[in-house]
Amino acid sequence: MKKILLLLVLSVLLNSCSDDQIEKKGFQVNEIQEDENGEKIVGLKIDSLKLETRPRNVLLTKNPAHRLVPIYKVNYDKKTGKPFTGSNNFHTKWVDDQGEGNNWNDNFMPGFTAVYGYNFVNVSHYNNQTKIENKLFEKPVLIKTLYYPAFSKDTLNHQPVERKFYMVSVYDEDSNKDGFVNAKDLRRFYYFDSNGKNKRALIPKNYSVLSSEYDSENDFMYVFAKLDGNNNGQMEQEEETSIFWVDLNNPEELGVQYEAK
Repeated sequence: MKKILLLLVLSVLLNSCSDDQIEKKGFQVNEIQEDENGEKIVGLKIDSLKLETRPRNVLLTKNPAHRLVPIYKVNYDKKTGKPFTGSNNFHTKWVDDQGEGNNWNDNFMPGFTAVYGYNFVNVSHYNNQTKIENKLFEKPVLIKTLYYPAFSKDTLNHQPVERKFYMVSVYDEDSNKDGFVNAKDLRRFYYFDSNGKNKRALIPKNYSVLSSEYDSENDFMYVFAKLDGNNNGQMEQEEETSIFWVDLNNPEELGVQYEAK
C-alpha cells in the first residue's frame, strides 16, 4: 500500500512539474531587442513567423464525419539538437456523479473529452463527407485545453449525451506586449460549431480564464475568470474573480453567475 501511495504522489508531482513547464512555454511573435541599460524593447511584429509544426494523431469525435488532428510546435533539445513535440494528455473525472444514470467514461464532463499538451498550437478539422479540411485558428495559438464531443457512449441522468460543438481555452494574443504568446497573456475561451467554424467568445475579452467546474443537474459549465482591471494584458492574483455559466445543451445561452464588484 505504501508503495502504491508513493507512486501516486510521484505521479502527481511529475504531472505538476509537467504542467508548470507547459505554462511557461509559448512562442515569439515580436522582435525583441535590448537598450543600453539591458531593458527589453518589443519591436515590430513578426509577420513572417512560421513555426515548424507536426500533427500528432487523429482524435475520434462522436460524429463519424468529424475528425480532429492536434497540431504541435516542433521543439529542439538544447543539448542534443534533436526535435521533439508534445503529446496528448487528457483531463479526467475518475468518479462520476451519484446515480447509475451517470456514466461519463472517465471524461472531464459528460459528452466532452478534454485534451491538452506541451506547445499545442492548433487543431485541424476534417469532414469525411465534404472532404474539406480547415484549421480552428488562422495562425498558431497556445492551446490550454480543447473540449470535443466524446467518442464514448456517455449518459447523464439516464439520457445519452451527444455534443455537437467544440470549446477551446487558449492564449491567442500577446496581450501583455512582451513579444511572446504564452501563459503570461490573457487566457480566452471560445466556441466552435461542429465543422470547426463560427468561432465566438464565451467569456468577455477583458477577462482571463482561471478554472472551471461542472454542474450535472443543469448541465452547465461554470467558468471562473479574472477581470484585467488595470488593462495590462495579464492575469494577476489580486484582480477580482467573476463566475460565468455556459449551458452545454445550448451554448448560445450563457451569462454571469457571480460578478465581482
